[in-house]
Amino acid sequence: MRSTRIKSEGRKGTRNQSQLSLAVFATLLLIAVIIGGGGVRYGIANLIVQLCALLLLAVRGDSVLGFWRQAPLSLRAVLGLSICVPLIQIIPLPESVWSILPGRELVQQSFALTGRSGWAPISVDPVRTAVALTGMIVPIAVVTAGWTAKRRHLVLLGWVVVGLGLLNVCIGIPQVLSGGTAGRIYAGPSATGILYGTFANRNSTGLLLVSALSLAAMLPAPKPHHFVLPARITICALLMTAIILTRSRTALVLAAIPVALVLLKMVVERRNGKSGPRRSNLFLASAVLLGLGAVTAVLTIAPGRVNDTVERFQTQSDARSYIWEDSLYSASRYWPVGAGMGTFDEVFQTDESLENATERRAGRAHNDYLEIAIEAGLPGLILIALWLILTGWFAWRARHSQLRWMAWAAASILLAIALQSITDYPLRNQAMLGIAAFALLLLARIAERPEEEASP
Repeated sequence: MRSTRIKSEGRKGTRNQSQLSLAVFATLLLIAVIIGGGGVRYGIANLIVQLCALLLLAVRGDSVLGFWRQAPLSLRAVLGLSICVPLIQIIPLPESVWSILPGRELVQQSFALTGRSGWAPISVDPVRTAVALTGMIVPIAVVTAGWTAKRRHLVLLGWVVVGLGLLNVCIGIPQVLSGGTAGRIYAGPSATGILYGTFANRNSTGLLLVSALSLAAMLPAPKPHHFVLPARITICALLMTAIILTRSRTALVLAAIPVALVLLKMVVERRNGKSGPRRSNLFLASAVLLGLGAVTAVLTIAPGRVNDTVERFQTQSDARSYIWEDSLYSASRYWPVGAGMGTFDEVFQTDESLENATERRAGRAHNDYLEIAIEAGLPGLILIALWLILTGWFAWRARHSQLRWMAWAAASILLAIALQSITDYPLRNQAMLGIAAFALLLLARIAERPEEEASP
């Protein structure tokens, strides 16, 4: 009797611990999206998010150890290398070593003017690089602390991400209706009538909404119910409407990825006989009606926004092309070592050509691949290639899993991030770092054990 009671109490304690971990995990994602969408300029907000990530690591210490013992070697290796790149850049080196690195002439001149000499790190601004290193806390916490989480908990966390997308829709409604005079969390230019949600950059808002759209379309329902399909379609229609209202060209294009994934699933299931004609017809009819309703709502609530979004595709003058031109020169100056993670804004000022200079600072390269080439050189580009290969490999391995569509939804999020990185910098805020890490966790977990049942 006593042993039975002890076992019962043990199971109850384990269940309570699991629920606590789930709550902390969900809280981290919530806080990251609500206050972590401003980028490096909002240090206090980023610190709060990172402290929550450290709390998650403390609560899920067993899972962290389990990750470094059980996770695929490829994932552990690439994640470890991602930590090593900025870490190595802030380790002091003898003057005879750092002074011969490419692009260090200005550092030598500044040392000569101040009378300083001796050891110095690879990074031309080690403080910035240290800040960039702390930015790894959130993705590391999400991936490692969630590695041993039950699959049903991962599904619930996926719906939390969908809920965060809908939260951005709710916050964005007054921003659009007021013409940008109310509801804006981060001050900045070009705020008129655009849906920013909880982000400072509308492209990041659009990317979060695309991520939520991917998961809303593919996640299994927590509990079977006849209302699941209409609710799913309604959520997807709301998210698609919000993507249009961000007036983000990249987000509007990237929304085609989850739409294509849904169509592919419908074709495959119909071919395999898993979806009857009645269900398919209901889905298509509901999608058409809600799609028309979404377009009507946009035209009614924010007249001209659709036209404005389309017109942005026709814009010929884009300052980014000039930034890219000068960024290529910066990359060649510090090649192949790089200037140090987080140092773009400093080093670019010395390489920006006079004919391309404006009253505003570039701030970012608006192409994360170029920015990584400047900051981390060849090691950074190799690291990007390894992450892309690893993501593709996990997506391929997940094809035999019962949860493959959920895994491919996660892969589509990572694909959208990779594509948006061509013209923007989606992973330069804590919010999208957390979402990207969760997508990687979801994909890797399903790919690692594709034979497992949907229920843990």
